[in-house]
Amino acid sequence: MKVRDCLVSAPGKAILHGEHAVVHGKVALAVSLNRRTYLHLKATSDGTVCINLPNIDTFLCWNLSELKQLLEAGQRLDFDLLKRLRDFMGLTNGNLDTSNMATLTFLYIYMSLFGSGELPSLKVSVWSELPTGAGLGSSAAYSVCLAAALLCASGAIPAPLKEWDHTCRWHQEDLELINSWAFQGEMIIHGNPSGVDNTVGTWGGMLRFLAGKIIPLSRVPLIRILLTNTKVPRSTKVLVARVKDRINKFPPIMIPVLDTVDAVSSTCEKVLTEMTREPITGEHYNTLEELIDINQHLLNVMGVGHPALDMVCRVTLAKGLHSKLTGAGGGGCGITLLRPETDSAIIQSTMQDLKDCGFDCWETSIGGPGVHSGS
Repeated sequence: MKVRDCLVSAPGKAILHGEHAVVHGKVALAVSLNRRTYLHLKATSDGTVCINLPNIDTFLCWNLSELKQLLEAGQRLDFDLLKRLRDFMGLTNGNLDTSNMATLTFLYIYMSLFGSGELPSLKVSVWSELPTGAGLGSSAAYSVCLAAALLCASGAIPAPLKEWDHTCRWHQEDLELINSWAFQGEMIIHGNPSGVDNTVGTWGGMLRFLAGKIIPLSRVPLIRILLTNTKVPRSTKVLVARVKDRINKFPPIMIPVLDTVDAVSSTCEKVLTEMTREPITGEHYNTLEELIDINQHLLNVMGVGHPALDMVCRVTLAKGLHSKLTGAGGGGCGITLLRPETDSAIIQSTMQDLKDCGFDCWETSIGGPGVHSGS
């Protein structure tokens, strides 16, 4: 089997509005980040398959004959294969850390796509601009990259990059296949994912998530932000449970709060749509800033705030900038809106102030493209 070398990249995601609103069937808006995960796949001839994950300090290599033995029990490549791979890797529920889950996902997609024929000798290197475990969709970006590269290598989708191209995207039906395999990767890593993260990583732009339905929004303005990682660990499962408990305990209070979050998300979507259809004005940014402030206060009412996130809001507001948490909350990351006229000196001093608090901070943008093949 002749396998072409390829380089693919996929973006992370931020929740612009509507964190935890989906627990009550409300609207959430997810947007792609212009911070990406990259994967380079190189064909080799040494009879091994290797994966290098420098972000999580992992390099593993397997002899192809060892992997082929896993397929002898049958060719139905599903949860039976997943169980055999877990046994092969010596994994139990007690040691499913980031490295193990990333490796298991790679092996599952690799063997699912190539298991009915020859297993090619490959070397895969993955590196990322996204911190892991920070609620930025790093696992989904990884799964999207794996799916795109391995589908391309297997011939299931074409290699879209021509000799004269620097970057290229796949057609709609190819993106749908990439997304379906990336979702399987997310299921391995997270168990019961919503599908939002891998869909944003595949298509980019902005998505509306409502009652389990994901609706891509055709056009999104490119908006600059600061992305701040508080480096405070949090558990999405615990935070979702906290919101549900508060709703059950105080329904007359919390249901109107969720209705308000829903209205914030819908208003934000309307403003962003206007910004793609008419000249962008300062009033658009004024409205977005107010919505950010309202949403952040509502999230604190819902019980998913954190002192570190409050610090991000205070530090940036001192510079005239507006911030909110993104993702599950309880730590993790926050985003800060940057207006077009915001002076670069203000941006740099704000970033330094946030770093002085012990946070990581980057300037980036939202609304970028999805998975790409590049040279």
